Amino acid sequence: MKTFTDKRRNASSDGGNSGFKMKQLPFMGVICSVTLYIVYRTTNYQYYETQMETKLHPFDSVEDNELPSGKLKDLPRGIMHTRSDLELRPQWRKSLRSAVKVNTNKNLLAMPVGIKQKEHVDDVVKKFRTENFTIVLFHYDGKVDGWWDLDWCDKAIHIVAHNQTKWWFAKRFLHPDIVSTYDYIFLWDEDLGVEHFNPGRYLEIVKSEGLEISQPALDPNSTEIHHRITIRSRMKKFHRRVYELRGKTRCSNISEGPPCSGFVEGMAPVFSRAAWRCAWHLIQNDLVHGWGMDMKLGYCAQGDRTKNVGVIDREYIVHKGIQTLGGTGELTKKTKKIRRQSTWELKIFKERWNQAVTQDKDWIDPFPRQQRRRKHKRQSKFVDLYD
Repeated sequence: MKTFTDKRRNASSDGGNSGFKMKQLPFMGVICSVTLYIVYRTTNYQYYETQMETKLHPFDSVEDNELPSGKLKDLPRGIMHTRSDLELRPQWRKSLRSAVKVNTNKNLLAMPVGIKQKEHVDDVVKKFRTENFTIVLFHYDGKVDGWWDLDWCDKAIHIVAHNQTKWWFAKRFLHPDIVSTYDYIFLWDEDLGVEHFNPGRYLEIVKSEGLEISQPALDPNSTEIHHRITIRSRMKKFHRRVYELRGKTRCSNISEGPPCSGFVEGMAPVFSRAAWRCAWHLIQNDLVHGWGMDMKLGYCAQGDRTKNVGVIDREYIVHKGIQTLGGTGELTKKTKKIRRQSTWELKIFKERWNQAVTQDKDWIDPFPRQQRRRKHKRQSKFVDLYD
């Protein structure tokens, strides 16, 4: 049986609980208000970010000729984005200000890499990072974990496929619609010395001379030099052709095609956006070594290859010729097999080109072979080998 004192105690306790609950109401109101404000700001921010992304990085609207017949008819046109890029995007942003930051990465460097060439790759990437390049590394040995101690590693894009070549990666991961936001695409090998190379100054020359396809010249002391036209001229800013009257390949004043003019080699090519769209289609999906392509890249020069293709002398590199996937040097059993495969692919590529030319009755070769042969005097040994 409850006494009067117990009743007073219970009443007092009930009153205390009620008072505590009453005190909680303003606090809960504050919490709800803050929560609603955060939701509002987040929603508003996401909308604002989307609007800014559209303004800062516009994508082409979908035209009628871009639509596969009937396959996209269920989507409204305004929602379809025809292109993408390779920029890393955060899962969230700390503030609204970060949403209006303009992406300054307008150029792309893509390289096949192995952990054994880590030091060389580090030197190359550091040069390009200072010029705000997007970096894509194709890991052909699968050893990605060994790169994380480099301060730029988490800012690069890493793609892994065991024992695949540069051209295999490029065909599958550098589709023109994916890299169309970049002005220039550098598709380089990993064994290149860049002590005398600056990407910014290089592109200044490329733009000023209107070059659609280019490469940095090779230091004459490079371990591997396959074509005379790629050797650096100390006296020139750049050159488009070479004269050579000795050796197997003769380059005279009537030589109008590769490897005398309109030519770059496959180790360090640089493409404009338009040139890469063409070159990507030239890469054969099943011919992974790319042999023979260098002789045909001039067809992607967006015009006269003797004018739009060049070698930059002022910014030059060293080709170290380090064996990775079947390079020259001491031939092991593996590299012998790879070189045999490359030679076979070259034969197949030539056959496909000739067959395509024969079958396409509407195609007109913009660079017909020179039919006339002019007699010319043998030039002096002091002749300038570059033009």
